[in-house]
This record gives sequence, structure tokens and C-alpha cells, in this order.
Amino acid sequence: MAPGVRLPTRRRDWRLMARTARLVLSVPTYAVLAAIASVAALSLFVFSLNLPLVGFALTGELAFGARLELLVAQYPFVGTQFDALQGLLLVGVALLTGVDVAMAIYHFREHRVTVQQGSTSAAGVLLGTLGAGCAACGSAILVGLLSLLGVSTSLLFLPLDGLEFALGAVVVLLLSVYWLADGMRGGEINGCPVDF
Repeated sequence: MAPGVRLPTRRRDWRLMARTARLVLSVPTYAVLAAIASVAALSLFVFSLNLPLVGFALTGELAFGARLELLVAQYPFVGTQFDALQGLLLVGVALLTGVDVAMAIYHFREHRVTVQQGSTSAAGVLLGTLGAGCAACGSAILVGLLSLLGVSTSLLFLPLDGLEFALGAVVVLLLSVYWLADGMRGGEINGCPVDF
């Protein structure tokens, strides 16, 4: 960890995050942006798990109602693809992604922050995408990436069946929201305190 990196360990840190997110989302433009980013993130997560079915729903010989029904059934709490815990984690990661994107864009626009200073937001979205799946999807992608560094395929036998990636995404997104909120306090341009 880089020197001087602050983590949200106190109650006032969590209140700062909530207050800043609420203030940013109280602006209708950023609230709509957060909603669009959340739906886009959730759609990316669920559709990436079954690309052939999504392709068939979009291009197959189906009526419009059947296409729509097939696509909607891919979402948590609508279809049977995810259990309650997986659904909650996916929706939570998607909502945090939306808040993070809205806050990052607000911060970039209002405080003239560079993309390099806000790189944790991109890391949170990447982990959210990896965490959207299960051990067969998220960890398989990660194993492919980490195999370049010599990490074994033992990652496929994770104790939470791949939900570790979604939990990691929640942590990274929460850190990103905190660092954005902390950077916006008083108009400071702090951005992400971690050097990438």
C-alpha cells in the first residue's frame, strides 16, 4: 500500500461517503447517469455469462415478446440462474458501480481530475465484471490472466465458488467511492491515493 493511503475505518468516513454520494446523486443528471451505469453493469455481468443464449435471443427466429422474456430471465431475482446471495451481490456491485461512475464523472468534470488520478474506479469495474460470474467464469478469466505470472489453477477451487471476486469488487468499489468522496471534500483534487 502506498504511504499516506487512507482507508474508511471510522464512522465519519462512512458518513462522508454516504453524504457525498447523496449530494452527487441529488443532481438529476448524475442520478440518471448512475442508474444507466448500474443497469449497464448488471446487464454486462449477466449477459456475459451466457453469450450464446443472448446471441440467440437477439438474432434468432423469435417473436419480440419471446426475445424480451429470454433476455429478462437472465437477471437476478427474475430468472433462476442466481441464488439469493449471488443476486444480492450482483445487484450490489452494479449499484456501487453506478454510484462510483457518477461520482468519478462528477469529480472529473467539477474538479478537473485526470483519469490517472481516478484509476481505482476502473479497477472496481474490472473486478465487478470478474465477480459477476461463478468459479467457472470469473476465476477462469483470472486464472488465464494470472497463469502468465505462474499462478496455478488451484484458484478454481475457491471456498465461496467464485463469489470472492464479487466481494473483492465490493471492497474496491467502496474504496473508490471513499477516495472520491475524500478527494471532493473542500474542492481538493486528491483522486486515488494508490500509485498504479
